[in-house]
Amino acid sequence: MAGIYIHVPFCKRKCIYCDFYSIGTLDKIPNYPKLVERELQLRSEFISEKNIETIYFGGGTPSLLSQNQIGNVLESIAKTFKISSNPEVTLEANPNDLTKEALMGYKKAGINRLSIGIQSFNDNELVFLGRKHNALTAEKSVEIALQNGFDNISIDLIYGIPESTLESWHYSLSKAFSIGAKHLSCYHLTYEEKTVLSKKLKQKQFKEVDELLSIDQFNLLRKLALQNGFVHYEVSNLAKDGFYSRHNSAYWKGISYLGLGPAAHSFNGSRREWNPNSYAEWQKGIEEGTPNVQGEVLNEQTQFNEIVLTRLRTIWGIDMNELTSKFSKNLVDQLLMNANKYLQEKKLVIKDNHLQIPSEEYFISDGIISNLIVVD
Repeated sequence: MAGIYIHVPFCKRKCIYCDFYSIGTLDKIPNYPKLVERELQLRSEFISEKNIETIYFGGGTPSLLSQNQIGNVLESIAKTFKISSNPEVTLEANPNDLTKEALMGYKKAGINRLSIGIQSFNDNELVFLGRKHNALTAEKSVEIALQNGFDNISIDLIYGIPESTLESWHYSLSKAFSIGAKHLSCYHLTYEEKTVLSKKLKQKQFKEVDELLSIDQFNLLRKLALQNGFVHYEVSNLAKDGFYSRHNSAYWKGISYLGLGPAAHSFNGSRREWNPNSYAEWQKGIEEGTPNVQGEVLNEQTQFNEIVLTRLRTIWGIDMNELTSKFSKNLVDQLLMNANKYLQEKKLVIKDNHLQIPSEEYFISDGIISNLIVVD
């Protein structure tokens, strides 16, 4: 199986914390689907697996596309590849865009999973983040989606927001669990270079949240998730059984995917490619029939480190049998040597011959993983 990711780069207004590629020129939207369909034709041979299991419209703001545009792209994918009998087709959406009419149209087009960018159910936090919706609109968007046949709903939430409290985070989580979401993507607020948020921090317009509060918020997330029947299956993702993100899980398991649209990445097991972070450059390459992609062939060490980087983020961990069968003994030995300290501290465990980070240690997973990477 394989997946397809479509990056929809349009935003009416960029959030202050976001460093994903996006543009505010909405006049390009009408021609965008045709360019994606053309890119699909030009680059379909990048992945040899023709059975498509998952399709993901990310952004940017994919819900700025009309239902007909979404449907046209999905039809083109179906003409180029074989779509599985039970695909997962996800649309990222802003709460403001999820009207009854839009939802009915998206469902008719083939969308069967929604990822709603709510971020918080507290109005003051939404204002700080520069979100356009309020808490009531966020809650209503989930309610309307459920009423219109969308059972597979994911909610994005952010913790570690300046001036947030354990109580405000408890409220957002409780609201998310109570309104019927089956999946949560929860991220600690990060300060990426060149974002408005990072500039404001440097100008001392606010203070970062205390690290101890961040840890308390993380632990509260785990506690409430467990109480509500959610599994912490990846560092930032929690879901009820049967509602894990199949598309994102494929990334972490090393399954091939084709990325379409500016700034999109692709992977086929041995090679990684990425489109330019420029709409104009991307468009020019597609119109000329020669996509402007860059890429690299992954050597043994890079492939090995990719497995370390991705698998350790999940409850499945690294299958040591797979490592020993695919890679040299030297690489495996180096990994185990680097892991020894964490194994003694129980921050890494080996269970059923799978090397894993216990989910209660996910808060420090980045530091653990970075120290496990094998270098020359």
